[in-house]
Amino acid sequence: MTSLPLLSGQTDADRRAALNRMKWIATGALIGLAIIFVFAFALQERYPWLAYVRAAAEGGMVGALADWFAVTALFKRPLGLPIPHTGLIPRKKDQIGESLGDFVEENFLSDEVLTAKLAQVTVAKKAGAWLATPGNADQVATQGAALVRGLLDVVSDADVQRVAEDLVRKHMLEPEWSSTLGLLLQRLVEDGHHRGAVDVLVDRAVDWAREHPETVVDLVTDRSPSWLPRSVDRLIGERLHVELTKFLTTMRLDPEHPARRAIDEWLEGLAVKMQNDPETIETVERLKRSFIDDPRLHQVALDAWNRLKDSLTEAAEDPESPLRQAFESGLRDFGTRLAAGDPLADKIDGWIRNAASYVVTTYRHQATELITDTVSSWDGAEAADRIELMVGRDLQFIRINGTVVGSLAGLAIFAVAHAVLGS
Repeated sequence: MTSLPLLSGQTDADRRAALNRMKWIATGALIGLAIIFVFAFALQERYPWLAYVRAAAEGGMVGALADWFAVTALFKRPLGLPIPHTGLIPRKKDQIGESLGDFVEENFLSDEVLTAKLAQVTVAKKAGAWLATPGNADQVATQGAALVRGLLDVVSDADVQRVAEDLVRKHMLEPEWSSTLGLLLQRLVEDGHHRGAVDVLVDRAVDWAREHPETVVDLVTDRSPSWLPRSVDRLIGERLHVELTKFLTTMRLDPEHPARRAIDEWLEGLAVKMQNDPETIETVERLKRSFIDDPRLHQVALDAWNRLKDSLTEAAEDPESPLRQAFESGLRDFGTRLAAGDPLADKIDGWIRNAASYVVTTYRHQATELITDTVSSWDGAEAADRIELMVGRDLQFIRINGTVVGSLAGLAIFAVAHAVLGS
């Protein structure tokens, strides 16, 4: 059995003192009526009017004793006697827990109640008004900065690197790239989006050829036979440079140049091979693996994470940092939009209602099971004692009321009987 949690509000000592005080008042009324009954019974022959007092006291004692028994039977056996149907809470706590769980599920978590309550949810406007109030956005930003610092302190660089590598391996290394890239390349070529890149390459080639004529001449000279005169080498190199420049210039100016069409055909063929040719697919996949497994790439990723972490830490600690100020300004603007009735507010309220409805409808049985299991785990005697602390003081008014009602009933019955039947 587990111990019950302390009741909130008043302390248990305060509750017990109030309970004992009400018990003494109710018991005192019973004792007082018993004393009155004794004197009235003894003196009613001398003073006949005391018969009415005796009847009232007698009825009051009966009512007080009956209600004392009823109240006491809830929490324990009266006078420790094994009377049936007494000590109900210690003996029936499991059934009480089940009934309480069913009551909560049927009356608080039912679809009808849930729909009616969620229809009244208007969280977004209230939250927006709160955010738009000066100082509140700063408070949220401060708490957010503290959360960011805490997360960055807790998160290990090694863990981040391991998670990043796992994600890369799962989402980038394992899937096949070649077919997807081939399809993408095919669409780009069909739509002509690659022509801009070809234009850039041709422009750069023309500029390079014009700016480096000696490079072309030297290239020819270095690769020509040694017996060929150098003047001839240079003449050939200069002529080759002129023809190359002319070819590239023509290619740049003519969108339908044969070289451009050759590039289009080559790209189209490459796209088809990347999707269907096993050898090309394997080549692309091998390049992908070599790229992702490159230690330099891992080091770049780790360096990027370290720089990002340092930047976030610095921004979180500095209230004047641009990132912090932008975050605060964004929160205030967001709150102002919501408070002004922006359509986004209705969407957010709808999201909240849907989320709350999903959570309650999905887990309401677990919630009621939690109530049932928690009550079942309580110790019976302790549960009765704690429940009596919570409601026992009010139950003592039942004893007092029973005493008063019993006295009035006894007096009325005696008076009617005396009037009808006589002495």
